[in-house]
Amino acid sequence: PETPDQLRSAKEIKHDMEKPKPMDRLLVGDVGFGKTEVALRAAFKAIDYGKQAAILVPTTILAQQHFDTMKERFADFPIKVGLLSRFQTAHQNKETIKGLKNGTIDIVVGTHRLLSKDVAFRDLGLLVIDEEQRFGVKHKERIKQLKSNVDVLTLTATPIPRTLNMSMLGVRDLSVIETPPTNRYPIQTFVMEQNPGVIREAIEREMERGGQVFYLHNRVEDMERTVSQLEELVPDASVGYAHGQMTETQLENVIYDFLHGAYDVLVTTTIIETGVDMPNANTLIIENADHYGLSQLYQLRGRIGRSSRVAYAYFMYQPMKVLNEVAEKRLQAIKDFTELGSGFKIAMRDLSIRGAGNLLGKQQHGFIDSVGYDLYTQMLQEAVNKRRGIKSAEKTDAEIDLGLEAYLPTDYVADSRQKIELYKRIREADSDEAETEISEDLIDRFGDYPQPVTNLLAIAHLKRFADLAWVNHVTKAGQKLTVVLSPQATAKAQGEPIFKALSATTLKAQVAITDGKLTVTLALPKDMKTATWLDQLTGFLQGLLTVVNPQPEKKSA
Repeated sequence: PETPDQLRSAKEIKHDMEKPKPMDRLLVGDVGFGKTEVALRAAFKAIDYGKQAAILVPTTILAQQHFDTMKERFADFPIKVGLLSRFQTAHQNKETIKGLKNGTIDIVVGTHRLLSKDVAFRDLGLLVIDEEQRFGVKHKERIKQLKSNVDVLTLTATPIPRTLNMSMLGVRDLSVIETPPTNRYPIQTFVMEQNPGVIREAIEREMERGGQVFYLHNRVEDMERTVSQLEELVPDASVGYAHGQMTETQLENVIYDFLHGAYDVLVTTTIIETGVDMPNANTLIIENADHYGLSQLYQLRGRIGRSSRVAYAYFMYQPMKVLNEVAEKRLQAIKDFTELGSGFKIAMRDLSIRGAGNLLGKQQHGFIDSVGYDLYTQMLQEAVNKRRGIKSAEKTDAEIDLGLEAYLPTDYVADSRQKIELYKRIREADSDEAETEISEDLIDRFGDYPQPVTNLLAIAHLKRFADLAWVNHVTKAGQKLTVVLSPQATAKAQGEPIFKALSATTLKAQVAITDGKLTVTLALPKDMKTATWLDQLTGFLQGLLTVVNPQPEKKSA
């Protein structure tokens, strides 16, 4: 029986298909949650309306499985199903292309071969794209051309960040299937160092219950050695292997044999990542799991746990290896989200780990390289606010030079990647709460911090107000502090707010206008401690906010 989410998604899709403008909908559903069934119902509607439907999949094996499913599903209807892939002979592919052109084929499933120039449809009404993240930018450009006048439904378990970002922004419509089919259990996930004892135990336990094991080894050149090692480790196991450099026939034969129980263990590359339905394989072991992306790990894990048994996934990394922070976060995310239906959360987490990719151009996760995900979303938010007529807080990027040592010392934070991450967080903190969280996090992870870190946090706090108050420079020379406002702030400056801001300090002040910029010079007593004058300076900058922005600044973001 259908789950409520399946029925709701099918209804949303049918509603979209009836609109005059072409549909562009993303259907997010966890691996094995019945997205294909929803897509087939949409295809049926298109065919019933006299149109053709095409299902685009990333791998040949998946195309074959979808083809078999469709033939079975549409057996009672006058619907002709075609298959276009490298497993077909040249003659079969030629016949399929001919059938698409003259309209005798109603629905076709195929790999990117479907996007070739020689493939033309008589009247294509619906394009279903399975696992969009597996197609290259060029293929996606071709898909984009088709999209202009065809309904498009994209199926995915973990949307790539760019795709998800487009849905979040309302660029695309989104349907989510969150309810698992009955009799499904979450996959038990373990993240650990590579351990032959655990591998042997995992394989033996799966074999005892009559199941099969995927062993992921992504180096073709030494795959046979891995097969021999596993045969030594578990002598009773029959071990096969599959990789993308095999001929189609070899690959198809191995997968076919595995599906029919000829092997207990299949050593494979990421070719198993997409969609191949093998309900009897319920243990997955991944070597060097830290080398994979989050959505990839999630897809791989989705190959198991497709029956009513509890499935086990082991993500292993080399012993004694220190994981970099991104790899650690990815493995932690996979472990955190073991419940069914967490693919969507995985994509959200990946979005924050690696950035979203340029929404308009070819460059994927390009923004993380140039401006960083947080600044990107901030820019995006500002653009959205502008469209809605909401004014964003205007800021400068004040230069602060107070002659203080302000940095993260190596004997406090040793790892350079962590340092960069922390500097970024400190720079981007935009509320008292965010600053407190960073301070507590530092103490929690690295212990009490030394003076340079105290200075760094104080300067970041002070800079936050300087930016919002449209200040250009804050400098210290000898016993004098100088605050230079930008020309825009100077134009807005009234005497009263300036003097009100100065009343927040006990320091003597001189106010002048130099080169069209208001300059405030504060005199420091010789015996005043650094922490005290930093507080006084911050108080003055907070007071300056009323000069450029008559409403009081909210403390939290």
